[in-house]
Amino acid sequence: MSLPATRREARERAMSLLYEAEVKGVSPAAVLDELPVEPDPFVVAVVKGVAEHGERIDGLIRQFAIDWPLERMPAVDRNILRMSVYELCERADVPIGAVISEAVELAKQFSTDESGRFVNGLLASVAAAVRQST
Repeated sequence: MSLPATRREARERAMSLLYEAEVKGVSPAAVLDELPVEPDPFVVAVVKGVAEHGERIDGLIRQFAIDWPLERMPAVDRNILRMSVYELCERADVPIGAVISEAVELAKQFSTDESGRFVNGLLASVAAAVRQST
């Protein structure tokens, strides 16, 4: 079984699975169930966590995405935000800086440079609201 070598790769895989679920109109759990080999445990935790806490996560994104309705955001950006907000809210073991930095890099790689700035600002606001500085 080939596991992601880094957390960065695991986040990229989680983002792609969340994106796939959204595009197919199925639950993230259904996408995980379709895989021939179970992915890295971190990938599974993030994908299942986003599904489990989706209402709260989307609520926080809506709260801090001033003048940007969630439904109008690019799907890649939306799913990067969802998994990052999940980490900020539910994974206190992951430093705020790591969550935001990785999300910005994913946005720059898979979306646009503008997405990177948008993701950075939104996640910084969410982090300030849900976590003490770490």
